Amino acid sequence: MLRGGPALAQTEQDGYEKRLMEFAGREVLPPTPGPDPVNVPMIRHWVEAMGDRNPVHLDEEAARATGRPGIVAPASMTQAWTMRGYAAAAGGGDGEGLGGLIALLAEGGYTSVVATDSEFAFHRELTVGDHVAVREVVESVSPEKRTALGAGRFVTTGRTYLDQHGETVATQRWRMLWFRPKQEKPPPAPRPRPAVNRDNAFWFEAAKEHRLVIQRCTGCGGLRHPPGPCCPRCGSYEWDAAEASGRGRVYSYVVSHHPRHPAFDPPYLVALVELEEGTRLVANLVGVTPEEVRIDMPVTLEWLDPDPDLSLPVFRPVTA
Repeated sequence: MLRGGPALAQTEQDGYEKRLMEFAGREVLPPTPGPDPVNVPMIRHWVEAMGDRNPVHLDEEAARATGRPGIVAPASMTQAWTMRGYAAAAGGGDGEGLGGLIALLAEGGYTSVVATDSEFAFHRELTVGDHVAVREVVESVSPEKRTALGAGRFVTTGRTYLDQHGETVATQRWRMLWFRPKQEKPPPAPRPRPAVNRDNAFWFEAAKEHRLVIQRCTGCGGLRHPPGPCCPRCGSYEWDAAEASGRGRVYSYVVSHHPRHPAFDPPYLVALVELEEGTRLVANLVGVTPEEVRIDMPVTLEWLDPDPDLSLPVFRPVTA
């Protein structure tokens, strides 16, 4: 954080800008050999992943038939031969190398990175046994730019790929955007979808219209919930739906703290509500704290519309 008033803040900003721009033209990675020479197993993994069926990459005889000295690696693998693994420190910790530039960018809040473009020029093909090294020089560090990802700086470097004899096999211009992530509040998580099937679809369709219905057997008139295909009293498969009054009482309840879900604010107050008509259903209680809930507390229906495609019944205590 910059302190001491606008003049000091500007002085500090100018100093930071100067330190960044001093990296332009600096070698941040001296010629550094990759961990392994060009080899057939790595080529095989690469061409299988890429779907490259050119026989010169795996078949010695086919490669020699084209005038090549032997199996050659795909040109797109050039950078892969110099990758040193996740644990390797880029550029060392002396502040002059690539690690120093990354640390300076982090000082300015540019902690996120995305590659924007890469331009390769290939001088010769790599054959099995070649040992590739890479040298990297910073070409430019841009002034701060406003991007869709956030405020950031484009860092352009030039990479030279060398064989074991110090001869150039490829060059690459590599550009990355280092940016400050936008501190935007994420959109609310969608409420989990209920399991809708042929037996209960009518209930959720009625709920979209803010109607609380109860399945009713047309054979014996018995009400049942949850919905099902057959009446548990008389065995009839014939039914219709009766509309509930929306009045009821708390038959039982639970205060749940886990598992947490981003669509809900814990703790979750879940009640088994006995409706005036006699059936019971599970629903959330609103307008009340866990400490205030009581068994037999009278409640009344409200509707929760978390999104345009879902409406669910909730219950609120009846006030005097």
